[in-house]
Amino acid sequence: MDKEIVIVLDFGGQYNQLIARRVRECNVYCEVLPYSTSLEKIKEINPKGIIFTGGPASVYAEDSPACDKEIFELGIPILGICYGCQLMTYLLGGKVSKAPVREYGKTEVTVNRNSKLFEEVTESSICWMSHTDYIEELPEGFTVSAHSVSCPIAALEKPSQNLYGVQFHPEVVHTQEGTRILYNFLYKVCNCAGDWKMDSFTEQSIRALREKIGSKKVLCALSGGVDSSVAAVMISKAVGRQLTCIFVDHGLLRKNEGDEVEKVFTEQFDVNFVRVNAQQRFYNRLAGISEPEEKRKIIGEEFIRVFEEEAKKIGTVEFLVQGTIYPDVIESGLGKSAVIKSHHNVGGLPDYVDFKEIIEPLRSLFKDEVRKAGLELGIPEKLVFRQPFPGPGLAIRIIGDVTEEKIKILQDADAIYREEIANAGLDRSIGQYFAALTNMRSVGVMGDERTYDYAIALRAVTTTDFMTAEAAEIPWEVIGKVSSRIVNEVKHINRVLYDCTGKPPATIEFE
Repeated sequence: MDKEIVIVLDFGGQYNQLIARRVRECNVYCEVLPYSTSLEKIKEINPKGIIFTGGPASVYAEDSPACDKEIFELGIPILGICYGCQLMTYLLGGKVSKAPVREYGKTEVTVNRNSKLFEEVTESSICWMSHTDYIEELPEGFTVSAHSVSCPIAALEKPSQNLYGVQFHPEVVHTQEGTRILYNFLYKVCNCAGDWKMDSFTEQSIRALREKIGSKKVLCALSGGVDSSVAAVMISKAVGRQLTCIFVDHGLLRKNEGDEVEKVFTEQFDVNFVRVNAQQRFYNRLAGISEPEEKRKIIGEEFIRVFEEEAKKIGTVEFLVQGTIYPDVIESGLGKSAVIKSHHNVGGLPDYVDFKEIIEPLRSLFKDEVRKAGLELGIPEKLVFRQPFPGPGLAIRIIGDVTEEKIKILQDADAIYREEIANAGLDRSIGQYFAALTNMRSVGVMGDERTYDYAIALRAVTTTDFMTAEAAEIPWEVIGKVSSRIVNEVKHINRVLYDCTGKPPATIEFE
């Protein structure tokens, strides 16, 4: 490959995507690959460096994930993190054992500042530990470069082979100088140039798309959200009116959203725009379905079928464009990583798709990178910073089965919530916020009469990359006003709850 790249080998760690995100923040392009990636594939990629992720397994356990030992002979710098550090130790002849004291949380680590990895790092630095095993004996030729009270080997290295390992997680914010440690690995060990920037990405992407598509027709799956909008404009700049944007109104959008999307794309962009009103078709397919994964699969398949039908009206269409982004790819399962949820435009695709090829120009980008690309492409800020909305729409914000009545209830409650968040001036400081309709009904009192109605849950999180998130601390008076308005203005709601769970352990969406 001609571009500079660092690869992250995923051993099942919960922070694998966060490592890639941090590397990109250092202006180095990075991708996550399964630990089972062959040596031939790695040689073909020719990365500047390799990072082993953490993981829940023990390296000495049967069936624990491992890579080919010959990876250490490729001459490529390697950084092992937590499990990755233990795996490096184990494969190279060191000893890993169950720790007498489990370390979890913020820990003071003393580092050797003569190590390339810890240059300009404070001698006693706060790091995030999360391990039950420890390195008891070093592999031959390695030295200790950091330790803590409970962990005599918190980091190890063999500079002659550019092999480094840390028992803590430099990628999480709790490790105070984690970015500096990763920066040192990238620039002082891997000798990266750091030429990964959004303006060059958009220019290169447009050129590559123009070359790939040629004079053929393209169909874009447009939802009106940030991802599909940026993908649509990128393709439009590459091939102009060879692109037709198909906007499927599946009846699962936010209040008045279908009309708003149509207005933006017919008035602000020079594209062929087709709106398909397929609400009843989706309602019929979803009738009686409660299982979240089944909902996603049904919606994903129905999307494709609608596109196929519209494509036939246009004529021969060789390419279908989707706004898939990197978190979608990772969360839908990468190699043997756990599947968190199937995304309708990744894991939810049906086996048979009547297009020559699916193009996903944003497949390698995280959400905040997509926004930067959108601004580079000249898309108005209002659209670029629009609230994220999942492809399956309100179907996965309604717990249980989906009905037209429930959709109307949720649309009205969500509209009130979004209006009050904007009125309070919080709309740009919160990463994502929305209302969800729970499947819980409870007793209430309204107008001196007993009610037995639904509870609405309000969700709001702060996040930059949408891979990890914390519950937003919304002022109580704002939540109080939202709650009062929803209960008084929306029929069949008598209770409002606020979700204060972070990601992990929860996901941002409810299903």
